[in-house]
Amino acid sequence: MHRHNDQYYSHQPDRVNNYPSSYIVLSNSTDRIDNQLIQAPARTGQSGTAHSRTKPLFSRLCIFFTVFSIMFFHSFFAQAGDITAVISLNIKPYNDALAGFESACNCKVKKIIVPEMKGINIRKKLHKEKPGLILAIGMSALNRVKDIKNIPVVSVMTLNPESTASGRGNISGVSMNIDPAKQFSVLREVLPGVKKIGVLYDPAQTGGFVKDAELSSASAGFRLIRKEMRSSKDVPSVLKNMKGKIDALWMIPDLTVVTPETVEFILLYSIENQIPVITFSDKYLEMGALISLEINAHDIGKQAGEIAGKVLSGTEIKHIPMIYSRKADVKINWKTAEKMGITVNRKEDN
Repeated sequence: MHRHNDQYYSHQPDRVNNYPSSYIVLSNSTDRIDNQLIQAPARTGQSGTAHSRTKPLFSRLCIFFTVFSIMFFHSFFAQAGDITAVISLNIKPYNDALAGFESACNCKVKKIIVPEMKGINIRKKLHKEKPGLILAIGMSALNRVKDIKNIPVVSVMTLNPESTASGRGNISGVSMNIDPAKQFSVLREVLPGVKKIGVLYDPAQTGGFVKDAELSSASAGFRLIRKEMRSSKDVPSVLKNMKGKIDALWMIPDLTVVTPETVEFILLYSIENQIPVITFSDKYLEMGALISLEINAHDIGKQAGEIAGKVLSGTEIKHIPMIYSRKADVKINWKTAEKMGITVNRKEDN
């Protein structure tokens, strides 16, 4: 696995502006007021004359007010609704996330692709343009906008973004980690014979995720056996000590644990000891892992679009917590299942 988050998927190939409901309501209210004023009885003995004089006057005033309101609010929301997407790399997963975002958020999106902005200070550019919201796709993009304080930032396609967002009240988003409750729900269905699942992790990298996973695993009927790691060099010795204590090994996207060297050892250990590996990427499935629970980039984008919709509707981003990915694309290595004699109760997703 590459060490940089933006190369997490390096193995893969490469609007309508509706009137905001707030001023539609305002316009409708103005029409009702206009009708009430026109139809109100005149306070004069010459009721017919007064009514005929009052009607065009109030009509013109209300029409003027309505037109002015529409122009003002349209200008305001057009500016507030503008979104700039800062994209780390022009690769398929990031483009899929952007497509999902646009499908969920009915808003205008301007793209900035980081490698194409050489010599340009992206943070200063965004300060000058003042978009209503920034969508940061990938770690490189998030690093370039994380110090902007006066514009809401929604982060996607980043491993463990909580550490970057910590202490910054204007950043929320969707983690690349799939909700552990979702993962264990799938595993309970797929692997009914598994009871004890081992996981290696670095508390500094994925401590919060593993803590949530412990609660979710118990609810699904699993016992999660956790082993803390401070260095990738400790992986072989720790795994050897887990022999006979686990029914499956859960490989999570932890940058300390998962390296090209450790992956090779983990999969060899899996084969030699008949312990299936549950992984997070098709790449490792092809190398011998039993099951992959991979993120769906398009759906992550949709989740981010839903967050953006809340922000642009008036919810302060500081009140919107970082969330896990909600969808898992499940794939199974049937050759590995056959070699290990494991019964799998679910076909892979299409």
